[in-house]
Amino acid sequence: MRFPTFLHLLLATQMGYLFLETLSVQEEEVSALKAFVGAISEDPLAKLSEWSTSTDPCRWYGIKCSDSKNHVISLNFANSSLKGFLAPELGSLNSLQELILNNNLFYGAIPKQIGMLKNLRVLDLSVNRLLGPIPSEIGDLSNITTLNLHFNGLTGSIPLELGNLVNLAALYLDRNKLGGPIPGSKSSNSSTVHGMPISESNTTGICLLTKLKVADFSYNFLLGKVPTCLEYLPRTSFQGNCFQDEDSIYHRISAKNQETAEETYELSGGRINHQSLKEPVWLLILEVFTGAVFVIFFITCIVRAATRCKSKSKSNVVIPWKRTPTIKDHKIAIDDGLLKTMLRFSRQELEVACEDFSNIIGSSPDSRVYKGTLKDGPEIAVISLAVSVSHWPICLELCFQKEVANLSRLNHENTSKLLGYCKEDEPFLRMLVFEYASNGTLYEHLHYGDTGHLSWLRRLKIAIGVARGLRYLHTEVQPPFTISELNSNAVYLTEDFSPKLVDFERWATIVSKSDNGLSYLSNGGLNNGFLENSETRKMYVQGNTYDLGVLLLELISGRPPHCKDRGWIVNWAMEYLQHPDKLSMLVDPELKNVKPGDLSVLCSVISLCIDPEPSKRPSMQILCAMLEDGIDISVGAILSESSLAWAELALAV
Repeated sequence: MRFPTFLHLLLATQMGYLFLETLSVQEEEVSALKAFVGAISEDPLAKLSEWSTSTDPCRWYGIKCSDSKNHVISLNFANSSLKGFLAPELGSLNSLQELILNNNLFYGAIPKQIGMLKNLRVLDLSVNRLLGPIPSEIGDLSNITTLNLHFNGLTGSIPLELGNLVNLAALYLDRNKLGGPIPGSKSSNSSTVHGMPISESNTTGICLLTKLKVADFSYNFLLGKVPTCLEYLPRTSFQGNCFQDEDSIYHRISAKNQETAEETYELSGGRINHQSLKEPVWLLILEVFTGAVFVIFFITCIVRAATRCKSKSKSNVVIPWKRTPTIKDHKIAIDDGLLKTMLRFSRQELEVACEDFSNIIGSSPDSRVYKGTLKDGPEIAVISLAVSVSHWPICLELCFQKEVANLSRLNHENTSKLLGYCKEDEPFLRMLVFEYASNGTLYEHLHYGDTGHLSWLRRLKIAIGVARGLRYLHTEVQPPFTISELNSNAVYLTEDFSPKLVDFERWATIVSKSDNGLSYLSNGGLNNGFLENSETRKMYVQGNTYDLGVLLLELISGRPPHCKDRGWIVNWAMEYLQHPDKLSMLVDPELKNVKPGDLSVLCSVISLCIDPEPSKRPSMQILCAMLEDGIDISVGAILSESSLAWAELALAV
């Protein structure tokens, strides 16, 4: 009896071991799925509701398991309106064969851990808000057949490692912000060994993808030449870029037809006996008649042209004829799909809203800013780019569209919101429509208005609001978004004196590039200008940090950044910033109820912002936290300081 009992125990032990092993695999994958859900901030269609009610992952929406029910092989949330970022833990789904998350609102970078999914066959992250470069680790997905990253905000260059995807049949990288050349070359070198000719093939990058049937690189910022190994793809796969070999790529079909025609002519010519053939009489008469009609037509055109020139010379008006180029002259197509979700205004709508464009609130050599009011809507600020179609090449049009698409993503209480755009070709117009903060600029209140309206409490709120706006632009938006000219003129105030960061000068940067046209792009300006590298972005962020320090000095002192008598405000303030007992000398004499503790925090932030060494300037996360933690602008804190604060609080609310 003991032997069977022992056998049962042994069998139970083995089954238990297998059960635990299976459970451990499931737990690892369940943990990855929970991390995926934890990274999602919005689920408006309640696609994830089942995940909290059922304990079996294989029954969850969007999940498909293997036949043994112990591995997740598919994660499919296409068209689900999910918002969040991609959790790196997705790389733990070792058996995953499909990761389909297209048509959602995923933002941030593509985690490099995706490259750990060795069994993945389909990766579809298209139509999202993903930013940053394509991870080179994706080149480790040796079994993948379809890679779709279409319609995101991906930047950087196309990784050379994509050439490792030997099973890839479909590649979609269109409608991003990818720059540089398409990596790939194919060449063969001939050599002799022991007197025998040997051909060596040198193939790299995309050209290694022998199974690739479909690929789309359109509407990016790609440069250079298209690899010859991709010439079998249709013309539309490369349109909307800045390639330098349009003639060889976009006309390759006609060139082939021409070669075929020449070959056919030569072959047929070899078979024809070149003998003198007698033409029929009726054909000879037709040729003579046609020739006579052509001569008469030609003479008539010359006479009419001479008569017209003579009449113009009598009026003493000399107007040289010159055809004005338009965007239609360019061979590269324009993609309006980037802006399909944006509200498009007509020129007539904006002309009515801005009173025939008579209400000008700002101007520069490159743009004008109009104030207006939409019908039954809010007040608006309209930026009109002062540029003609002859100075607007195709690549600047692409930059304009992608810049509008980027601005439309900004959504923060301390940044101005882009409401829409106006784009017309007859007459040529490019306009941006922003919400307008109706209380004017901070500069106007500090230096032209009644400074009594800007109490100490209001200035503290403005300082913290500007810092929060910059923190959002520098750290929550990827890649970081910077203000081209951060000063008190770039800070608009609402009726309750909440600050709104506005970058009306940003468009001057784009328009300035148009002076060089496409030559600017051929000299590498595209990568250095529109698609800044990480070092350039870091420099711009550090510049914004310095400008914040100057802005805070202007806010607490009431002095302009520079004046003829007192010089640069930073030089003036440095003497007091270095001596804590003299900080009160920085304060606007008209201010009352200034708390020394608040002033000390502001001056500490200012000192960090204007550090001569840019690398020592802290991030906006640190600076904003210093202001939020060190300054108490709550109602209780204000009233506890002074009974006179009641009046100030009434003004601030």
